[in-house]
Amino acid sequence: MTVKIIIQRTVNDDNILELTMLLKKLRSLTLEQPGYISGETLSRIDNKNECLVISTWRSVEDWNEWVNNPKRTEIQGQIDTLLGRETEYAMYST
Repeated sequence: MTVKIIIQRTVNDDNILELTMLLKKLRSLTLEQPGYISGETLSRIDNKNECLVISTWRSVEDWNEWVNNPKRTEIQGQIDTLLGRETEYAMYST
């Protein structure tokens, strides 16, 4: 069963560029992760400070391996610091 992970982030104007760069780093690491199928990052049209990431994984186990990857947790920590709060994830089955 594949899973989709939905991640919504809101960032201050001053930090949009830095968030974009960190998300690109995460995406490049994700491409090497076993079980990763696809992902997309969407920018909200009526609120440029909000972005949505939709990531598709082969299984919950594959996603959990990625969540616990030390390289990912380092970058994710930088993102959380930038946002001023911990990122939340919603997981859906397909």
